[in-house]
Amino acid sequence: MAPVEAVAAAPADTLPAAVPSAPDTMLSGWGRAPVVRGREVRSEDIEDLTREAVLVRGLGRSYGDSSLPPPGHPVVAATPLADRVLAFDETTGVLRAEAGFSLRELNRVFMPRGFFAPVAPGTQFITLGGMVAADVHGKNHHRDGSFGASVLRLRMRVADGRIVDCSRNQHPDLFRATMGGMGLTGAILEVECRLVRIPSPWMWVETERIPDIDRFIEALKEAGPRWPYTMGWIDCLSRGRKMGRGILNRGRWAEPGEAPSRFPTPLKRPAVPFELPGWVVGRPTVRAFNSAYYHSHVPRVRRRIMHPEPFFYPLDAIGHWNRMYGPRGFTQYQCVLPDSAGRQAARRFLDLLTRRGGASMLCVIKDCGAEGEGLLSFPKPGISIALDIPVRDGTQALVDALNELLIAEGGRIYLAKDAFTRPEHYAAMEPRLPEWRRIRERWDPEGRLRSAQSVRILGDRP
Repeated sequence: MAPVEAVAAAPADTLPAAVPSAPDTMLSGWGRAPVVRGREVRSEDIEDLTREAVLVRGLGRSYGDSSLPPPGHPVVAATPLADRVLAFDETTGVLRAEAGFSLRELNRVFMPRGFFAPVAPGTQFITLGGMVAADVHGKNHHRDGSFGASVLRLRMRVADGRIVDCSRNQHPDLFRATMGGMGLTGAILEVECRLVRIPSPWMWVETERIPDIDRFIEALKEAGPRWPYTMGWIDCLSRGRKMGRGILNRGRWAEPGEAPSRFPTPLKRPAVPFELPGWVVGRPTVRAFNSAYYHSHVPRVRRRIMHPEPFFYPLDAIGHWNRMYGPRGFTQYQCVLPDSAGRQAARRFLDLLTRRGGASMLCVIKDCGAEGEGLLSFPKPGISIALDIPVRDGTQALVDALNELLIAEGGRIYLAKDAFTRPEHYAAMEPRLPEWRRIRERWDPEGRLRSAQSVRILGDRP
């Protein structure tokens, strides 16, 4: 592959060598709960940054405590300055870049060349290393799987200080355990993955207003064979015959003859300027918003050419939107309800949620395809539901109840979003966990790489 360092976000000689944060910094994930005392250390030299065994953090967009340091070990290594493109092959679409290279920069550099990421999660403010650690998925999981399916090779620094390359042929156990392993198997230094060619940088999108959850799941499954990208928003507060009503989105890349001739410029993003009071995102407000949003979709079916940012990255439309949830923050509960549980599983989930007082403006539903190679990769064949839950006194009890239902249905939660799941619940929903533990212990027998989440959910020592 030919080197293309010239297209990196910034030349190496313009970057500071090491940027430690203040000793008394308070760190959190995107949900702003929990908040822990910690310190980020940054450097454009990722090998030097990871010379000691320490948890690596990208842009901090995981929601809960997966990128937070464990108690008593406050330092985390942050990678945003280690963001060089190392090589790119125009004929194959194979990219090799440092782990701190962000999806936003990938789009800026490669979309004008006719390439796009194989998987796009709901935000572009995420690094390649974070995409591997969470094995992110997007609107095309039903067809193309998670990000790990397009990863060819990783360069890592493992717990004993060695730098190793791993792939499906070289240290395949480490490769599989790292995909979705939340950074607990080693520091990801470089990622080699395959980008996809796109006919234009614009999207052809069809949206449809759907009256209830049963018809919604039918429409989602019907769309899968015909549309590469599908997802939907549902009203998680409506009950009875209106339960799960919502808007289904179906999309594909526009052909050159359909698309505008100009390149889509980055959109301006308004921002929430300050932390709002906790009551703003309460049940009455959410109910009013959900009803207004659902009824505003007229006619029932819309078709249009669309800018790629609002289609792929709806979470980026408003800057600092996590401030809306008030001083206690929020958690995102994301689960997959397997096909084996039947299509009524989603109705049972929503019924429990509404009975327990859950309220969310953001409730996203997606169709998931085959389980990935990553031993802790989240999706499996079924329906994924993700919703934001403001942190209240009853949040732990609500998550417990949802997890107990999920275990009975044969589903599981997404570690990149979790802040409240108990260790016994996670062990009950993840049959691959014992194998992942054995591989992790092989590469880190002393348990040096830990996070606040691994202490909470996996029983790691503080």
